[in-house]
Amino acid sequence: MNKPGCRAGRRARKKRRKKHEDEYKVTLTHEAQFVLLRRWLKQKGFSSQSLIPVSFHDTGRGLMTNQTIKAKNCVISLPEKCLLTTETVLKSYMGDYIKRWHPPVSPLLALCCFLIAERHRGDASEWSPYINILPKTYTCPVYLSDDIIDLLPRSLQKKATEQKEQFQELYCSSLMFFRSLQPLFTQPTEELFTQDALRWAWCSINTRTVYMEHDQSDYLSREKDIYALAPYLDLLNHCPNVQVEAGFNKQTRCYEVKSVQGCKKFQQALINYGPHDNNRLLLEYGFVASGNPHSVVYVDIGTLKICLDEKDKQLTQKLLYLRDNDFLRNLTFGMDGPSWRLMTALRLLSLKPEQYSCWKSVLLGAAVSREREEWCIHSALKLCNNLNDDNVKALERVSLIKSVHS
Repeated sequence: MNKPGCRAGRRARKKRRKKHEDEYKVTLTHEAQFVLLRRWLKQKGFSSQSLIPVSFHDTGRGLMTNQTIKAKNCVISLPEKCLLTTETVLKSYMGDYIKRWHPPVSPLLALCCFLIAERHRGDASEWSPYINILPKTYTCPVYLSDDIIDLLPRSLQKKATEQKEQFQELYCSSLMFFRSLQPLFTQPTEELFTQDALRWAWCSINTRTVYMEHDQSDYLSREKDIYALAPYLDLLNHCPNVQVEAGFNKQTRCYEVKSVQGCKKFQQALINYGPHDNNRLLLEYGFVASGNPHSVVYVDIGTLKICLDEKDKQLTQKLLYLRDNDFLRNLTFGMDGPSWRLMTALRLLSLKPEQYSCWKSVLLGAAVSREREEWCIHSALKLCNNLNDDNVKALERVSLIKSVHS
């Protein structure tokens, strides 16, 4: 039986906790840019009484519920008219220029060019209430300097560098198309479609679009057309532990997000981008998720080599077998320790000359011997310690960079 003061004590603690939480979120509803956005969306057939824009201390801008959302209920339903897709672009003033250009531009580039042009038009743009609330800059690798990329894990450094190179290639290969748009502008296209402008548009699309398959257009390249910019809906932040069902509903002609678990009143409404580890989240979206259950640490070939015996005459052949069977990729440490793929790679590398004939069964998961299994465990520990040392060194370099810039 509860003592008389227990319920009052719990109420007081709950009240203090709620007050503490409230101190870390600021409502953005009355800010001019959000007033205009909500008014503009209402004209297009969308109004949300249940979700309001809020700045949260840990995730930044997001959407908070004004009422309880029950399990399986809609979190948000955005009418087709609100979505910005390649169909929007092809029907716009830019459409004829895109239709005339050969070889056809990609769906991604078409959307990028439209975003840049609409931002340039300012308040004259129909999409200005949305464009005005887009971030002015991003934290994806294409925005990071080389000295910052050097701080990333080696496997991620490579992918980040590849992303920057792919973006550079896109920019250089698009210059002629940019020039073809000159009749649309009084300002020279060289000043308008700059590398910085394309980078901003490219990140806006890559980080903020929802997945939506479109029919292949005769006027665009054969690349998949799967992008839709979704104003207001794209304020929903990612949480790896949240389950949602999302997609375009052909009956209601709306893009809908349904909550599997439901959401309490006055809590942040969250979405799940997919079972992505932090490497992929940083690469594609420019952030990492704390407590991410999908988080892993990658072991690249450079790190793996610290376990190898250079005097092993079969080493080259072993590495060749691993590569040919796709076992030099996605070698990881997760929450439960070394992955099956990593341990399998180590088992094959551990084989002595007289055990070499059983390499096929090793790749299928067979252990070799107790002594070789102990070698694999010891090697996994060695790799783990090496990766930890790399982390410590990276943090020291971060501290040094921060002290220089402070």
